[in-house]
Amino acid sequence: MGLKRLTDRIYYLEHESETDRPMLAYIRGDKWSLAIDAGYSSSHVADFYRAIEAEHLKKPDFTVITHWHYDHSFGMHAVSGVSIAHEKTNEFLKKQQEEAEDFGYIEALKREDIHFRREYADLDRLDIVLSDLEFSDRMTVDLGGMTARIFHTEAPHSEDTACIYIPEEKVLFLGDSTSEDFFNDGYMDRDKLASLIRTIRSMDCKYCILSHCEPLGKEDLLCYLESIL
Repeated sequence: MGLKRLTDRIYYLEHESETDRPMLAYIRGDKWSLAIDAGYSSSHVADFYRAIEAEHLKKPDFTVITHWHYDHSFGMHAVSGVSIAHEKTNEFLKKQQEEAEDFGYIEALKREDIHFRREYADLDRLDIVLSDLEFSDRMTVDLGGMTARIFHTEAPHSEDTACIYIPEEKVLFLGDSTSEDFFNDGYMDRDKLASLIRTIRSMDCKYCILSHCEPLGKEDLLCYLESIL
């Protein structure tokens, strides 16, 4: 599977439904490059990097994590360059590190999640790391001709949700933020969803990128989310 081009400067590796791998994105600046999410595993990262190199692009200088869930963060030990995450993301990952000290934890995850079982079929250990840099509210990375505005926002999916806005291309990366909380019995907090809708509506964006589906137009996504409310 190769990279797809969303805009002149933004590419992405599509999500994979068989293992529930999320989309991974690549933003090409004049000076630096930045990836969105660290993927499910080192194998996921390796597939992403092969696709990047096939386009004659360099490996990312930065990788931003949208939230702590393992399909977005458990590949962080294998990424190139500097990783960035919200402080709450690192708090959650620290707890995962402690859980993973029990060698039975990976087997428990395999039993509970068929997608995890497929991704980690040949592995018997986890390598969970925290990000190199963390932020509490927002931060901006100047990539050279491209700007990544990274910010924490209220969302129903996870407390540590980080979004990434690329103003030059009018693209907003939302991770899994619009989904229910699968780690809380699939609960959908409608107040948090309403807050997220207001955030999305306030952004000057053309594309809204969710991690497990194709890119959407802003109004198409808002129409869908408002139907949930």
